[in-house]
Amino acid sequence: MAKEMTRAINCQMRKSLTIRAMKSTILVLLNFLMLISYANAQSIKLDAKTLEPIQASMSIQTVAGRLALRVLKDTSVKQVDEPTFVKLKGVDFHSGTIEVKVLSRLLKNAPEYARGFIGVAFRINEQNSKYESIYIRPTNGRAADQVRRNHSIQYYSYPDYKFDVLRKQSPEKYESYADMELNKWITLRIEVKGAYAKLFINDNPQPSLVVNDLKLGPDASGGIALWIEVGTEGFFSDIKIVKQD
Repeated sequence: MAKEMTRAINCQMRKSLTIRAMKSTILVLLNFLMLISYANAQSIKLDAKTLEPIQASMSIQTVAGRLALRVLKDTSVKQVDEPTFVKLKGVDFHSGTIEVKVLSRLLKNAPEYARGFIGVAFRINEQNSKYESIYIRPTNGRAADQVRRNHSIQYYSYPDYKFDVLRKQSPEKYESYADMELNKWITLRIEVKGAYAKLFINDNPQPSLVVNDLKLGPDASGGIALWIEVGTEGFFSDIKIVKQD
């Protein structure tokens, strides 16, 4: 009986050691993959050589302690959810991660419906006539109206699926809530793979928005741009791209 108990204990100990070894190996592999990802990260330098304004103006300024790109929408563009952005030159992106810090303010002449719209466009074709985009509305993050709060984050696809079309066809599916404010640095991290995209806000480990059916399809690829909308004085800093094609 004692021998059987000893064998059982030894067996259990071997299993425990094996499980610990497996966990340790998995942790090492995950850390290794993270190091590879960081090594492949491309940081974008903020200067005229790497940036191209499209229906927008840009300048480099220091804002809230950070060197940042200031972007304003061209006032001649009256429609919303248009290609009003600063495009990163020489970037072709299909899948991976886009990370950027953003800060938005309302212009003095901003219309009543302005929300500090600011975000990222990706998979932009050469003609700037098709792309995907995820942006935020910082004024909605702490609004007293719950409906407005639910519209703090927005996905849209240009040109056929602007926010109003998606809101009518699939209410709430492409919008979400996250805590945010005007005039504060907010980290946006967009993970894209095939037809899927996720938006992470600041250090939150869970996504604030999940899109399972990017409208341009799983095979689309193209440029990346820093996007703003009417009434917004937008600032962008610390732009990092990790490709996983």
